[in-house]
Amino acid sequence: MRGDAATAELLLPRSPAEAIRLFTKRPDALPLAGGTDLMVAWNAGQLPERTFLDLSALRGWCRIRKRRDDLVIGSLASHTAILRSVHVKQHFSLLAEACATVGGVQIQNQGTIGGNIANASPAGDTFPPLAVYDAVVVVTGASGRREVPFLDVFTGVGQTTLAPGELIEAVRLPLPTRRPSRRLFRKVGTRAAQAISKTVAAGLLWLRRDGTVEELRFALGSMAPTVRRLRSVEESVRGRRLNREVVRKACALVSEDVSPIDDVRSTADYRLAVSQNLLAQFLGVPS
Repeated sequence: MRGDAATAELLLPRSPAEAIRLFTKRPDALPLAGGTDLMVAWNAGQLPERTFLDLSALRGWCRIRKRRDDLVIGSLASHTAILRSVHVKQHFSLLAEACATVGGVQIQNQGTIGGNIANASPAGDTFPPLAVYDAVVVVTGASGRREVPFLDVFTGVGQTTLAPGELIEAVRLPLPTRRPSRRLFRKVGTRAAQAISKTVAAGLLWLRRDGTVEELRFALGSMAPTVRRLRSVEESVRGRRLNREVVRKACALVSEDVSPIDDVRSTADYRLAVSQNLLAQFLGVPS
């Protein structure tokens, strides 16, 4: 049974201050940004007699701003706005690639980066790029503004560290000071578009002139209850020359950093094998 609008209450703040005030008074309200996930639940009749906090009037939270040391993406910026941003394409190309894989064009036009994060799906396409770019989430509430490292936002499937009455204001990305030697974004799904990922990966690799690894950042989605940076893998190659044995050992460590499951979309074994193959291909030496 679809939702009944007659049983719903809509709060429509006109400023961030009003949004915080209303949310503090009504912490049971469900924030509404792009609504792409919310409308699925509404049509399924899962949101009876709910109060919604519609954030669409907060136009300042739609902006994408380049500052001296970072790029600030407002939480209400759509995936389309992000993938079209000159600054994102120049400095954070993996994020632009990820936004281009989110659902179809209609979802990209409507869905927001803040809503994507608040939804806290393990399969969020933008999450691995945000993880390797060391993103910071700017959260605001009655107690003021605070910044949360991106990977610290999630505690489980659909669960975050946001306190009652807090809203995501923006995502802050530190501007890179060096160009990576290699970069990767790859989504593996049942089909090329409008599919939830079986696994989604993002990687950045910096090599020294002598061929040793200065730094590796590699993250996976759909491989654990939350997005994961492969810390064991990253540390295993630091300072090493990439050869067959180093890559083989790095791939073997993937299972220490993730916990894939069997579900209707794939098996744990398949997810792990594909992720290891993506890592091996990225590092450039057959495992």
